[in-house]
Amino acid sequence: MNTNDKFVITINRQFGTGGHEVGSELARRLNVKLLDRQILKAVANHFDADEAATEKLNSRNISWRDDFSQFYQKYVAEHEYKASDRDGTSRELFREQAEVIRKVAAVESCIIIGRCAFDIFKDHPNALKIFIHSPMEARIRRIVEKYGVTDDDAKLMIVDNDCTRELYTKTFTGTEWYDARNYDICLDVSKFGVNGAVDYIMRIIGDE
Repeated sequence: MNTNDKFVITINRQFGTGGHEVGSELARRLNVKLLDRQILKAVANHFDADEAATEKLNSRNISWRDDFSQFYQKYVAEHEYKASDRDGTSRELFREQAEVIRKVAAVESCIIIGRCAFDIFKDHPNALKIFIHSPMEARIRRIVEKYGVTDDDAKLMIVDNDCTRELYTKTFTGTEWYDARNYDICLDVSKFGVNGAVDYIMRIIGDE
C-alpha cells in the first residue's frame, strides 16, 4: 500500500477486541478520516431523514436485526439465504452506505470500520484489508472492564455481536466473515495491545 497516494484501510473485527480503537488511533496517526458512525449521518442526509431514525435501522435491536434472526433460522434449516419482503430496508441502507463509502474514498484517504468494506474495496489498487481478532478470554475481560457486566453477560454479548456480524457479511457479500482470504492481515490484538497493534500496522505500511 502506498500512503503517498489515496488509500483505503478497512478494519473488520471481532466484538471486544478493541478494533475500533485500533482504527481510531491509526486514523489519528495517518491524519485521515475514520468512517464508522459518520456513515450513518451521511446516509441520513441522503435520505433527508434525521440521524436517529437512520441509526435505528442499523441498531442491534431493531429492523435489520430482526431480519437476521429470521435469516439465521432459515440458514440453519436450509443452509442458504432466501430474501424476504422484510429485507428491503436493510438492503437499501447497506447499498446507500456502500455508495457513501465509495464517494469518500474517491476523493480522500480513509479508514473504514466494518460495513463489509473489505468486499466493497476488494479490487481497489491501494487498499489494505485488516481483520482484528483475539481469544475469547481476552475479549471477555475487555467487555467486563468496559461495560461493567458479568463474565457470562460479556460472553453472551460477544457471541451475539459476532453472530450478527458474520450473518451480515454472509448476507451482503456472499463470503465468510472469518475467511482469511478476504484480508491482507489477520492480527491477534491481544499479543500487542491497541497501540502495539497500530505500531505493527504502521511498520507494515512503511510509515514508522
